[in-house]
Amino acid sequence: MFGSYTIKDIAKALGLSTSTVSRALNGSYEIGAETKKLVLEYAEKVNYRPNPIALSLKEQKSHSIGVVVCEVANNYFSQAINGIESIAYNSGYHVIITQTHESAAREATNVQHLLSRHVDGLLVSVSASTTDITPYQYLHDKGFPIVFFDRVAQAVNTHKITANNIKGAFDLTEHLIANGFTRIAHITSSRNLLISSERLEGYKEALQKYNLPVQPEYIKHCENGGMIQDEVEMALQELMTLPERPQALISTSDRITTTCIPIIKRMGFKIPDDVAFAGFTNSDVSESFDPPLTVLRQPAFQMGQMATELLIKTIESKRPIYEYQNELVDTELIVRKSSLKLA
Repeated sequence: MFGSYTIKDIAKALGLSTSTVSRALNGSYEIGAETKKLVLEYAEKVNYRPNPIALSLKEQKSHSIGVVVCEVANNYFSQAINGIESIAYNSGYHVIITQTHESAAREATNVQHLLSRHVDGLLVSVSASTTDITPYQYLHDKGFPIVFFDRVAQAVNTHKITANNIKGAFDLTEHLIANGFTRIAHITSSRNLLISSERLEGYKEALQKYNLPVQPEYIKHCENGGMIQDEVEMALQELMTLPERPQALISTSDRITTTCIPIIKRMGFKIPDDVAFAGFTNSDVSESFDPPLTVLRQPAFQMGQMATELLIKTIESKRPIYEYQNELVDTELIVRKSSLKLA
């Protein structure tokens, strides 16, 4: 993830001390012009890049926080960012926001960039394709403050803020069952994400409670988290052409929910006449959809605030922190016409 050549390597190759090389690279007036030229030319030759982690771990405070999310246009994340900023700015911190667009490679680049800008800590919601959390573990082990929210790296033992995903998906599924639907499909995000497996678990628990079968063909994963419209369209095509097609659909991510509605209509199906629909979304316009949308809403603003408070507390702690909070926040089911069985 990070550059291979270090200051030590350059020093060894040129027969100089590491402090001389470091000062030469930083343009120090204490180093002669000839030595500077020698160091800079060699650094250029071997494509030396400063290690952003090493830079960020130095004792210098920038009073800025780095934020890593999949996309700002996502309703959940735009509200969470408002929560983050409300706490950060009142506490004297700037916020630098980066978007992964569900790419693990871009996430790694974003983290490097934030570290090179000497952020004091990171607020992270991992991308749908992230599987390697080693860089976060490395940072955490070095005492660098990180708080995960919504999409968390489970193995890293640090502060985490998540919605009660299992109960949220259970509530959505139970609501549809209570309205007489027995064939309920589940469209979810990447298998890599903990939120996907938790929401799938809640869906299965509700079916089992009411003695309904869990049918694998009714469960669809969109590995790019709905960022690619074609994968959502394919999932819906596969579901709606089944010999026994579902009577109701549950979508478990903001992006997938808002992408599904126009596709369903374009396929010629009416909601809820032909298929009922309910989904996770924080969209403020879900009530304006035709028909108004039944949604499972997460307290995104509050989650952003909570994550930021924990991060700033960690940054400003005089002593190392070894005990971490894992906060579970309740969701809210808002029932509207899209999931109600017609008389």
